[in-house]
Amino acid sequence: MYIAMNRFQIAPGREEDFLEVWRKRDSHLSEVPGFKQFKMLQGASQEEHTVFISHSVWESEAAFRAWTQSEAFRKAHAGAKSPEGIYLGPPKFEGYEVVL
Repeated sequence: MYIAMNRFQIAPGREEDFLEVWRKRDSHLSEVPGFKQFKMLQGASQEEHTVFISHSVWESEAAFRAWTQSEAFRKAHAGAKSPEGIYLGPPKFEGYEVVL
């Protein structure tokens, strides 16, 4: 099993704007072989930002990597432009192989 996460730093007061973008987004993940689960996590708000983490579970790293090269990935990210001022920089990707 493989866990893929993106860590987002969101501007104070823009948390609901960020979540609304994700609520409206069609991820196309249900049609992707090897996809198991998706969650959006929210950390505590700090003075300078709020951290959100997209957390997806895959059968394998190969399944995740195949998705990043797929038509479903292109469709999911085609209209992903968010209103300006939400993100405080690009997301940070982290990938993990489940070992226990």
